Amino acid sequence: MAYVITQTCCNDASCVAVCPVNCIHPTPEEREFGAAEMLHIDPQTCIDCGACADACPVEAILPDDKLEPSQARFLEINADYYRTHPMPDGWNPLVPTPAAPRDRGTLRVAVVGAGPAACYAAQELLERSDVEVEMFDRLPTPFGLVRAGVAPDHPGTKSVTESFEWSFRREAFALHLDTEIGRDLTHAELLDHHHAVVYAVGASSDRRLGIPGEDLAGSHAATEFVAWYNGHPDYADRTFDLSGERAVIVGNGNVAIDVARILTMDVDELAHTDIADHALEALRHSKIREVVLLGRRGPAQAAYSNPEFLALGDLSGVDVVIDESDLDLDEASERAVAGDPAVAMRVQLAREYAAREVREGNRRIVFRYHAVPDEVLGENRVDGIRVARTELVENSEGALVALATDDVDDVDAGLVLRSIGYRGVPVPGLPFDDRRAVVPNTEGRVETGVYVTGWIKRGPSGVIGTNKGCAKETVAALLADFDSGRLTQPKGDRRSLGKLLAARRPDRVDLDGWRAIDAAERAAGRASDRPRIKITNRAALVELGRRRRRLPLIGAVRR
Repeated sequence: MAYVITQTCCNDASCVAVCPVNCIHPTPEEREFGAAEMLHIDPQTCIDCGACADACPVEAILPDDKLEPSQARFLEINADYYRTHPMPDGWNPLVPTPAAPRDRGTLRVAVVGAGPAACYAAQELLERSDVEVEMFDRLPTPFGLVRAGVAPDHPGTKSVTESFEWSFRREAFALHLDTEIGRDLTHAELLDHHHAVVYAVGASSDRRLGIPGEDLAGSHAATEFVAWYNGHPDYADRTFDLSGERAVIVGNGNVAIDVARILTMDVDELAHTDIADHALEALRHSKIREVVLLGRRGPAQAAYSNPEFLALGDLSGVDVVIDESDLDLDEASERAVAGDPAVAMRVQLAREYAAREVREGNRRIVFRYHAVPDEVLGENRVDGIRVARTELVENSEGALVALATDDVDDVDAGLVLRSIGYRGVPVPGLPFDDRRAVVPNTEGRVETGVYVTGWIKRGPSGVIGTNKGCAKETVAALLADFDSGRLTQPKGDRRSLGKLLAARRPDRVDLDGWRAIDAAERAAGRASDRPRIKITNRAALVELGRRRRRLPLIGAVRR
């Protein structure tokens, strides 16, 4: 028997660190890790110890004899990786990195943000006993896109927050929610009370299409729609017109697939998730029967991951529709298929979907490749989108570029969602690269005492676990600067910071406040056979959180 990594792999490499025979790849030290869709276990080397499954924060690793029928394909996906990436001879156990010197007193670090990038940074910092971490977020709840971005029907992915909660229990950690840097505290004040500040603020905006009609009613960013159905308090009052029979999503990455799935799947299944109540009610009355995803390149270059694409085939009452004529490959795509098992699998899955029979009465998710929007159509609101056919051309650098042709057609639609990527926004007081939409940095260093991690550091790429390696690099730079004496001693300590916060933001939500919110949501969910029912009103969240009701810590670490 061997263990198998399945769809919900988060790429945080916790499994790599505990594998005694180094049979999980790519590792964070390998070049392919940053772009990997998922990690893979070599079935020939695995010794069936189960350490990886125990370490996995999202329950993505299973014994091969425990796979559900819908997961059986992952046996092939894991094994295929090693056909082109053979294991070295012999075992190669990983050696723990020795602890850094700890002889300069207590290191105080402010982490701005409470999403996965921020939480991984806090985890990494708290590995040392000489560190205090203060975490700040403008929302009354932590976990960023894990709470407000991960699709509600992916509960396994959300379980990564349980590992973050362990860090929250440390006495050296403090949480300050509903506290905005720039409004309640300045950047300079953070530096006055800490040796270093790590900004992990993500990418809160979205990229635009830049085409006529983009701002018509009924045309939205997919990021807004995702935040709406996930109960983000800033988006809970938004409305989306679901009265038409067709929606078009511009883009075919994993976010686009999430949106298409939410729009077409059985609402009774969604009713057992943590989807926001207002979204659940709207989807119950939705008239949408077909969702079309536009991808500017071919199936070999599609932006979605194979696990997410594969899972669409298991949706009840939904057909995945692909025109076989879209699957003719150019020479560059043929070379990609021959050289990369993941690309070969992507094209093979598309061909399998294209060969399936479309069933009468089913809802449909339609993938159109080689297609870009030319104009959003309509007078006062969206009633369609004009789509141009593309062709792939190699530029002077050898990269494939999708160029629009004169071959256009109009697609009727009542809802258009652009899903072409998140975009970072400037951080007050820090430099900003507007072209890349990141804070310029070198291995996370911005300037003395200031660091970045996550999407604001590298751009919106990777999955949740990608942030772990990113945070490790940033924290290594920070610790090296502290240990070498390059960081400025702060003027204030935790006590003086507490006094300042009490004056500026007395009703902020602290760790006990978050526990009260979390307990209330989970209790409401239990009554309806759901993991939680999210509170989506900001004032209600703050009111509940400010009570700071102390809750027992089940399984808390004894100190």
